[in-house]
Amino acid sequence: MTEHLKQKLNDSAVLRWSVLALVAFTMLCGYFLTDVMSPLKPMLEKELLWDSLDYGFFTSAYGWFNVFLLMLIFGGIILDKMGVRFTGMGACLLMVFGCGLKYYAISTTFPEGAMLFGFKTQVTLAALGYAIFGVGVEIAGITVSKIIVKWFKGKEMALAMGLEMATARIGTTLAMVLTVPLADFFGSMDESGTFHTNIPAPILFCLIMLCVGTIAFFLYTFYDKKLDASLDAEGLEPEEPFRMKDIVYIITNKGFWLIALLCVLFYSAVFPFIKYAADLMVQKYNVDPKLAGTIPGLLPIGAIILTPLFGSLYDRIGKGATLMIIGSVMLIFVHTMFALPILNIWWFATIIMIILGFAFSLVPSAMWPSVPKIIPEKQLGTAYALIFWVQNWGLMGVPLLIGWVLNTYCKGPVVDGAQTYDYTLPMAIFALFGVLALIVALMLKAENKKKGYGLEEANIQK
Repeated sequence: MTEHLKQKLNDSAVLRWSVLALVAFTMLCGYFLTDVMSPLKPMLEKELLWDSLDYGFFTSAYGWFNVFLLMLIFGGIILDKMGVRFTGMGACLLMVFGCGLKYYAISTTFPEGAMLFGFKTQVTLAALGYAIFGVGVEIAGITVSKIIVKWFKGKEMALAMGLEMATARIGTTLAMVLTVPLADFFGSMDESGTFHTNIPAPILFCLIMLCVGTIAFFLYTFYDKKLDASLDAEGLEPEEPFRMKDIVYIITNKGFWLIALLCVLFYSAVFPFIKYAADLMVQKYNVDPKLAGTIPGLLPIGAIILTPLFGSLYDRIGKGATLMIIGSVMLIFVHTMFALPILNIWWFATIIMIILGFAFSLVPSAMWPSVPKIIPEKQLGTAYALIFWVQNWGLMGVPLLIGWVLNTYCKGPVVDGAQTYDYTLPMAIFALFGVLALIVALMLKAENKKKGYGLEEANIQK
């Protein structure tokens, strides 16, 4: 009986997985808004008169505050000092506020020619809302990573991280598949009989979802309080408090930098690609704009199924560094296929997108559970924050770079009032990121062999 009383709260499988469901749902709501504008790019150009540079500027806003104001790094330090409850609730409120501002910007008609900071007022305000949301969703991401380590260490950690990522990817899929139908459903005819899509409608839907996600996280905080109480009752030594010198330990660790570099290179070839993928389907593969989000929508669907599978594989047999190398090779293959002027048919694009789904599952399912093998738990919040900070340079800079490249070098003729683009050069840039990711993954495997981080070893402790 005394043995049973000594059980920690996270020894209960039902509680562990229930907690995961709550925080993963919060991330699903966040990822829905992250990608909700991607299928709307052609409509933004037609209805709101944006161009590719406006869209690139707006999309890059995601990383502004995280990168230049170091909000992510402060978020990581706050997480290690104040804990997951305080930090997570703060992140949720930032997401809701940022989404609200973005909805206001997109749903308001500003005077023609109104400018703010050299861009259209609407574009700038929408970007500002997206930047605030970006701080919230990224800090929520590092908080949830630390929550999973807290509840699953020595247990099914990579599977739990894989399932959390898979749930978040459902948000991306919903964004790709639901956005255009929602905008069309709430659209209206003008007096001349021309149909106008309702671009603000899907953003309002996201705002409601984010409010529900915030309530889900609030419910989680009660479980977290109980877990802390159960750890105290067991008399477990509290961890040493976080100190500023811990940051020095992290940034002087070569393994940490290799993971961070792999992260930024890999995600720079995936997330910014998703922002332009629906437009690529229209421009290169002649897919109907109404269905263009469906093929990129397969990318997260593949990840939903495969990320937990690969995570479970890593838990049981290890081989984390090897999985990252295989994923990087697949990434190079995919973007090279998209760049080459061959088989410009929708079914070929679908097959390539499914292969990208495999890569998109392999690398993250091995990368995130590898961080706790390199960095001690008390420094994890800050380590994840620093990795996300490095990643945000890519999430901010690459969409802007691609938007600029499209606007400057890739314009084709205007057809039916819509600008056409040639995507060969942008896809070649994405392929280059894949090559660099492969080089870093090989260096990480060599470093693991030298330092014995255990990246090739299983996670579940027998």
